[in-house]
Amino acid sequence: MSIRGIRGATTADTNTKESILEATQDLLEKLVEANAIDVDDVASALFTTTEDLNAGFPAEAARRMGWEYAALLGAREVSVPGAPERCIRVLLLVNTDKPPRDLKFVYARGAAGLRAMSPETG
Repeated sequence: MSIRGIRGATTADTNTKESILEATQDLLEKLVEANAIDVDDVASALFTTTEDLNAGFPAEAARRMGWEYAALLGAREVSVPGAPERCIRVLLLVNTDKPPRDLKFVYARGAAGLRAMSPETG
């Protein structure tokens, strides 16, 4: 079994705790479903947000979903002109037997355009 990275991104509708948690939970649920991830196989998750999101911690959504034993960390995104507003990104590190080519990244809502900047992964 190897540790593999799976990326995802989404946007929150507003800079409120509720909106951040809702968008993050939606993203995590899509990543789990797309990759058939067992919560016990999540080693860690690194969340980043753009500067315009500061009303809540995306990692709280993972805790609410039962990710009690995964190491979670939040950070601020680099400010780049033209980047999506109110963007939440995540890098999941998961224990899996799947090869990298079989992992599916998820880009949702206003972050869907970021997919075009990434290698095609399914």
